[in-house]
Amino acid sequence: MRKSLFAIGLLAAVSSVQAQNVLLHVDDTATTYVSKGTLVYSGGGVQMRGNGVVENHGNFMVSGTATDSFKTITTGGSDKPEGSTTSNFVNKLNEAAAYDQPASLDPANPNYTYGQLYITGLPQGNITGIVDEEMRQIKHGDYQQMGMPFFQKSVASLGTEVGKTFSAVRGSKNDVLFWRNNLVDANHFANLTLHKFGGAAQGFAYYMIGGQGLDLTVTRTIKGVPLADDGSGPVASPTLNGAGANVNFGNLGQGHNAFNEAYNTYVEDEFNGASGKWQGNYGKNMYQFANPYLTNLDLTNIGIAEASGDGVNLSNIYGVRTEATGVQYTGTGSTAAAYKVVTFNAGVPTGDVSSTMVRPFGAFTIKLNNNANNDVLNFGNLRRFNYLGRSSGTAYSVTAAKNGATGTVKQLGVIALDINGKELDRTYYVVYPNGTTGNTSAQKTQYTASTANLLGTFEEAPAGGIDPNFSSNYWLYINEANENDFKGKNVSLMNYSSQIKSYKFEIRENAELVASGAHQLSTGVGFYYKAPNGSVMQAKQGETIPVTTNASPYDLYYGEPNRDVLATQNPVKSSRTMVVYNPAITNYIVRFDPNWKKADIEVYDMSGKLVISKKAVNTSTDFVIELDNSIKNSYVVKIVSDKGETVNTKILK
Repeated sequence: MRKSLFAIGLLAAVSSVQAQNVLLHVDDTATTYVSKGTLVYSGGGVQMRGNGVVENHGNFMVSGTATDSFKTITTGGSDKPEGSTTSNFVNKLNEAAAYDQPASLDPANPNYTYGQLYITGLPQGNITGIVDEEMRQIKHGDYQQMGMPFFQKSVASLGTEVGKTFSAVRGSKNDVLFWRNNLVDANHFANLTLHKFGGAAQGFAYYMIGGQGLDLTVTRTIKGVPLADDGSGPVASPTLNGAGANVNFGNLGQGHNAFNEAYNTYVEDEFNGASGKWQGNYGKNMYQFANPYLTNLDLTNIGIAEASGDGVNLSNIYGVRTEATGVQYTGTGSTAAAYKVVTFNAGVPTGDVSSTMVRPFGAFTIKLNNNANNDVLNFGNLRRFNYLGRSSGTAYSVTAAKNGATGTVKQLGVIALDINGKELDRTYYVVYPNGTTGNTSAQKTQYTASTANLLGTFEEAPAGGIDPNFSSNYWLYINEANENDFKGKNVSLMNYSSQIKSYKFEIRENAELVASGAHQLSTGVGFYYKAPNGSVMQAKQGETIPVTTNASPYDLYYGEPNRDVLATQNPVKSSRTMVVYNPAITNYIVRFDPNWKKADIEVYDMSGKLVISKKAVNTSTDFVIELDNSIKNSYVVKIVSDKGETVNTKILK
């Protein structure tokens, strides 16, 4: 292999090469500064000696062979140990305070950037250098969902770096667990001395780190040896086949795993939530992974066949979810209340498209439609220095930029903002020629909203408006409809928070953002909204509109409704009161229509016996239906508002 060193930007005090397998050597008193936006390329090994430092604010690429090394050594020439306090290669955060923000939609003005290190071609045995990785993450809850992109890193060293002591006691919120896709459960490190990150567990393992006393919202420096990409270390290319295939979840998920935890206390699969929980594909064919590298991982096109792409085509993919929030440990299991979600069955990504760039330490879940394929996930081919996903029209490379595209999948995102303009929640409405309208087990891109969501749309009736058969059972984070049969018909948008003061529109076509201020799409048709006062207005890219009330829905349309449609839509008003399962408390709740002030609640078992009766319930908060989970029974719930409006629904246990 021809050795070369190419640098754009500032390189300082690079000293002489000391070994044949090292091209770039940074000596004891030298500093190499890689500025933000800079790409440094080394076509061979890299070594730092003594106090020699590479301070990386940009992108550093090491491309070598089996004879090359990445090393941090003492002045005497020996490899530095794991506990070394000296920093030699540091990946820096540039805009640390913006850690909780998505990547900027303007590629020229990113709002959160950091140093990234890409090592390829070197065997794990030749990668002994210790990297200091600065990181921040939003708090996920009782357990932090994350990866650990280091080889043979001890649990104790992580504890020192994040300021806590870990425990081997399962469920203590101080333990460390890793997900097992085949068994649909989380194993734990029972021996913290024996087990290491990137050791027995695979390098792409999805970890759940005990969150008690853990604060990653401040800058932490995690130190370790990077993982190799040549298959000599714990990172390989897994075949996605058989996850949960032999797991019996039991009636309504009441079966138990090897740790005596009921599946319905932690298995969440809202990809299939609208078509019946614990039936068919629910909870199965789900693969939880984490980013094993110190570069971004681009999942934007993993469900799209490309002639010059990244070589990853998960032809059987339903969707991906990232960035869990609201994780709560229940005493028998753990669950996440909300995620960022992208679905792929439309042929392009739909939903939270910008979340498909998984940052270092980030974790994610892939959901397949079934178990019919043996697709391979090549992590090494998904690495990208960029912060926005590569479009399918751009040939793959680690530095490939994003460009524009057109297509036939249209998406309206509605972002809920508080009085200060801070995002509180969001929801999506997707239309395309092959989309499905209304409740069906054949939905392609839908994703059910959870009890943590403040904003969402309701399942639409074929003629438009809320389908009353499902309004009290679930609502949707990503809603889809057939572009042709549902044009000009309304989907009802509803929020459950008085803190929401405005909505902002984000419009995409074929996963690409349309121009600022644009309304009309390539078909000559655009999205519209109808406010509670009855006015139908164009929805435009980036526009923010005030929310005058949270007690009435804002209808959404693809295509302008005509006057006859407006006159006949929703002749019967549907209540937004719902009975939904809340896994955080392992029980059902009543979430009330914001129009309601008080309500009477009656619950009957299937013999007709009244088991719960509550009068004048305050509707400003959710009501917990306290049922005995040890009894397998079904119930009928009757809810009557102070104005006589009635909701009847069933609980199947």
